[in-house]
Amino acid sequence: MTKEKRSFIDILWDFFASLKLTVVLLILLAATSIIGTLIQQNRSPQEYQQFYGETLHRLFTMLNFYDMYHSWWFLALLGIFALNLTTCSLKRLPRVWKQAFEPVTTADEAHYNSLSNRHELRVPQTPEAARDRLVPLLGEALAAPVVTEADGRIHLYAEKHPWSRFGVYVTHLSILIIFIGAIIGNLWGFKAFVNIEEGTMTSKVWTSGGREPIDLGFSVRCDDFAVTYYDGTNRPKEFMSILDIVDNGQEVISDRKIIVNDPLSYKGITLYQSSYGPAGNPQLKIRVTDKASGEVQEITVAEGRHYPLAGGHSFAVTGYTDNYGQFGPAVEMHINTPDGRHGAPFVVVKNFPNFGGPKDSPFSFALLDYQQKQYTGLQVKKDPGVWVVWFGCALLVLGSIAAFTLSHRRLWARVEPDGKGSKILLGGNAHRNQPAFALFFDELKLQADAAFKTDTSR
Repeated sequence: MTKEKRSFIDILWDFFASLKLTVVLLILLAATSIIGTLIQQNRSPQEYQQFYGETLHRLFTMLNFYDMYHSWWFLALLGIFALNLTTCSLKRLPRVWKQAFEPVTTADEAHYNSLSNRHELRVPQTPEAARDRLVPLLGEALAAPVVTEADGRIHLYAEKHPWSRFGVYVTHLSILIIFIGAIIGNLWGFKAFVNIEEGTMTSKVWTSGGREPIDLGFSVRCDDFAVTYYDGTNRPKEFMSILDIVDNGQEVISDRKIIVNDPLSYKGITLYQSSYGPAGNPQLKIRVTDKASGEVQEITVAEGRHYPLAGGHSFAVTGYTDNYGQFGPAVEMHINTPDGRHGAPFVVVKNFPNFGGPKDSPFSFALLDYQQKQYTGLQVKKDPGVWVVWFGCALLVLGSIAAFTLSHRRLWARVEPDGKGSKILLGGNAHRNQPAFALFFDELKLQADAAFKTDTSR
């Protein structure tokens, strides 16, 4: 006896409909998710090289481990899993459809024998009278039954929640929709970063490791940046940016405050507060007093630059601190002699203006003010597939409720003449949660016995 030769299409269909393939794909997806969690994504190449070393860095770069969720092999893995899920669902769909919408309404003896929940009654009523009592009984238990007469017998069939069989298909569909949303986001979305100095604006952002900037299609301006600290520490309590959105020369969003967990969204692009830092050289306001003449002048200076004084002298600020030995803001500076020699460095503390330099110096100094521009670091995300993912998540919840909390319950009843009375055969099943259905059927048996007040039960 020779085996029937299978076509390539049949072999391919069986391969993608294989449960073994599903298990393998789930293991691979779990493993890649672990990799994506352990290896931080979208960092700079310098960070990766420093952390992993040259050899591992090259290997991980070749395998796209640093941007794994955009890699061709991860998207291919999702595509194969989606194909496997679709094929498995389609393979079972005709049988499930038939069970839900083309039920057996006139069950034979073999069908009743296959049911684990059965009950037989012999009642004194005629088949027609027994039918009239069974119709409301089954209707109250499930739904109005279908009544069929064939071969001298009366058949009744009732069911509830036939559509619950498709809960698993809704769940499968939701997973596919979530995959589609993720792929849309990976292919047409981006995650980028930008630093904007106070008082400036930009329309371009950069992805990690990207050589070319991405044009947002509008401009973002940072009007102001502020940071507050916990009392007595340099630990930031909150930092925020005041942003404007300028589109086609028009300011469409003004003075929008963003902080961590309160981003700004515009045209599908979301700006998150991510970091901050000093931008450019600080501006220091110094008051200089000529001790000989009493002349006072206020000069705005930058660190590292020399500024002329009377008699050919000059001075320079070489450092600044917010808190000098718990005494508050201070600068380190020195005075140059007319022949260009550097004097010894000294410290001027803002809160102690009377101590403005060495006693033998011809000048005294006071720190009046300090201004340091900040930049705001923004994480910029565009994910056009996010609403597809949310729709898939909603379907996933609905499908899971239908698949795991509801079941397709079915009851069959057959009434046939038995001497002067009738014989009734009851049977039923559910496609899920058999123990609960068994309890339900036991209650139905008691109701049937009470309805017919029978003294015989087989």
